[in-house]
Amino acid sequence: MTVEIIVHPTPEALAASVAARLITSIIDAQAARGDAHIVLTGGGMGGKSQEAVVASPAAAAINWDRVDFYWGDERYLPLGHPDRNETQARAAILDPLNIAQDRIHAMPASDGPYGADIAAAARGHAAELAALAAPGADIAVPVFDVLMLGVGPDAHVASLFPNHPQTAVTDVTVTDILDSPKPPPQRLTYTFPVLQSAAEVWLVAAGAEKAHGLAGALAPGANKIEYPAAGAVGTQRTLALIDDAAAAELPAAVLHRS
Repeated sequence: MTVEIIVHPTPEALAASVAARLITSIIDAQAARGDAHIVLTGGGMGGKSQEAVVASPAAAAINWDRVDFYWGDERYLPLGHPDRNETQARAAILDPLNIAQDRIHAMPASDGPYGADIAAAARGHAAELAALAAPGADIAVPVFDVLMLGVGPDAHVASLFPNHPQTAVTDVTVTDILDSPKPPPQRLTYTFPVLQSAAEVWLVAAGAEKAHGLAGALAPGANKIEYPAAGAVGTQRTLALIDDAAAAELPAAVLHRS
């Protein structure tokens, strides 16, 4: 599937644009089906975009009691740890919008029911996703309306890192990582079959340090094992929402400017 690359002049403009797109997508999903299923991403742009959603007057058009939230990966740290994506999102969007706990599908924490058994934590979260999947679904996860992913300087997405064995996992929806090259070493992540099951996948990146990895991942024929972002594609649409600095190594002919 073709990736639409949309470039924004600044990180601030990018965050505002991501927020506006997300609000519209949720409104459209609720109009069509009543509920919306959204996978959030962490990092600087994830937090700024979430804060921009809360600040937007258009957020009032959404029935937030009918939105389910998920994460593509999580650091296996104690509940409330500042490095957990869930912790960031609770401060930026979930608590300000008073999202009900049963709509928040966070990955387990290291001080949760599975304790140090991270493999069991992965299986437990996979079971939670399966319980929310439609009967007879091809893959045992909900149909995500939007799945947002940050892109690392090495083109990793979620916690799928270049040339790591998790990039080849296809028989489970959630897998554990014990040796992440980016700390902390223990993480949980969706696998490629899940990243490829969402209706829309948005790759969100800002900063010059992302330029080389993005150029590799978005090049024709890019290998998802070497450039994991290349394997994150939606069933209906795939967007790369980036700023000028992140676009520096991409051919001008493929760029659309906001």
